[in-house]
Amino acid sequence: MLWGGNLGALEIRAEGGATRLVARFPYGAETELAPGRREVIAPRAFADRIAAGEEIHLLSQHDYAKPLASTAAGTLSLRDTDDALEIRADLDGGTSWAADFLAAHRAGLVKGLSPGFRVNDGGERIERRAEGMLRTVTRAALFEISAVTRPAYPLAQIEARAWETHQDRQPYRGMVNPLNRWRA
Repeated sequence: MLWGGNLGALEIRAEGGATRLVARFPYGAETELAPGRREVIAPRAFADRIAAGEEIHLLSQHDYAKPLASTAAGTLSLRDTDDALEIRADLDGGTSWAADFLAAHRAGLVKGLSPGFRVNDGGERIERRAEGMLRTVTRAALFEISAVTRPAYPLAQIEARAWETHQDRQPYRGMVNPLNRWRA
């Protein structure tokens, strides 16, 4: 399995309720994994397992012993677009590793997003360049997405926010600070 990742900003708010992680893994962003070795994930490269409804996990640091959410549990949803893989996960902090994960985010220690995948047969193109090689992943089996300390890709956006249930909503108090609203 190969892991790639993206660096992003994370925001956590202590407003009560569960915490929602919102992330975006952009397609088409070229990155240097090692000197002379570059990689890009093509649009919809992860579409097969997502469309098939296969189980995919959100993990802390690519560790299956530290699951944070999953599609099978209904706490992780993935939306595959032409521009990016969009991720939404509801975290309740009910496990020690989820609490540790949220604390690490609050401390600014975990800032990136990284998918764990296996490239399908025929799912890559290798191009030799003067400065090295470029691998374009066109089809891959996505198994997990991880929040990581040091990602390989530089462009993901990650946010984690506490959110309130419908029953917990506060009465209207005038204009809402845009930093406290969900992003569409």
